[in-house]
Amino acid sequence: LMQFSQRLINNINPRFIALKANIGQDEDFDAARKKAEKLGAEKVFIEDLRSEFVQEFIWPALQANAVYEDRYLLGTSIARPCIARRQVQIARREGAQYVSHGATGKGNDQIRFELTCYALYPQVQIIAPWRIPEFYSRFRGRTDLMEYAEKHGIPVPVTPKAPWSMDANLMHISYESGILENPKNHAPPDLYQMTKNPEDSPNEPDVLEIHFAKGVPVKVRHVKEGTCKETPLEIFCYLNEIGGKHGVGRIDIVENRFIGMKSRGIYETPGGTILLHAHLDIETFTMDREVRKIKQSLGIKFSEFIYNGFWYSPECDFVRHCIDKSQESVEGCVQLSVFKGQVYILGRESPKSLYNEELVSMDVQGDYDPCDASGFIRINAVRLREHNRLQGAAQKKL
Repeated sequence: LMQFSQRLINNINPRFIALKANIGQDEDFDAARKKAEKLGAEKVFIEDLRSEFVQEFIWPALQANAVYEDRYLLGTSIARPCIARRQVQIARREGAQYVSHGATGKGNDQIRFELTCYALYPQVQIIAPWRIPEFYSRFRGRTDLMEYAEKHGIPVPVTPKAPWSMDANLMHISYESGILENPKNHAPPDLYQMTKNPEDSPNEPDVLEIHFAKGVPVKVRHVKEGTCKETPLEIFCYLNEIGGKHGVGRIDIVENRFIGMKSRGIYETPGGTILLHAHLDIETFTMDREVRKIKQSLGIKFSEFIYNGFWYSPECDFVRHCIDKSQESVEGCVQLSVFKGQVYILGRESPKSLYNEELVSMDVQGDYDPCDASGFIRINAVRLREHNRLQGAAQKKL
């Protein structure tokens, strides 16, 4: 991309700066640095963004129970504004007028990267080779790119034996393109890298206690082993380890891209799936029913904002503040079992619980008069009776 971009910038002596963001992917960062220098980068920034990725992006998504189209936990989507923010910070500091990315012209990532860049650096100019006719006419697809890389000795992670696109970070690994473009094709058994096949996972569950404060995990304890994790990064990595061991968090879906087409994606999100189950449970335990209904609708909007690239937008900022407010009393401990690809909630407790055991008990009267239910039911039946009366009148006319 840097070599191609050089011909596009009207500058006699352009300077090229490379950024590699460490957001938890398993990668040889020293090799990446050497590769960038070999390709002509004057400076190479290898930035460890793992902690801020968890605290500033994954945790807000967790508070919202952010799931796109009911299934996708948005692992790639929330990573893009994290990466692009650092790209803009470095560009501003180094006086760069242009930023570039390798996202394709058909996907969501081009939108996510560029909307973040424009939101945080309005004057920036963006070079997107996959939208330049000279580039995409020369490289019509992944096969052309793999052949070019092989011819010029450029190491790439995609090979003819693993012909799909992969994006990895702390939150998840996603797979798409190549042989996966046919939605009928099953995922090859050797595709998954973050999770075991549930059939091959241990025959004994791991039982965990996850402690929450203001809607985010503050401690995870393994009940049998007694080990504890208390920093955000440690907590998330540990839950990835436990979830991955038991094959938790695999999904194979067709989703709607923002740009207007459907795409098939395979995702594995072990730690995020465990936390979603635990957070849903403690939230329902501690949050008022009507507040939660509103918050659920905000969570759907928030998921769409994240997926579509609007993390740094006024509407997303507003919704994020509302969700954060809703989490003030989401506090307590959830005990759960992780086993054979599933997460099973076992119990929960909270000093801010809205659960009243005496009130709900079938064995204790409590502060409740059952006679009140008769009037409650009759009032709610008024609408149903009137609807039936109207229907009956209409049927008689027929």
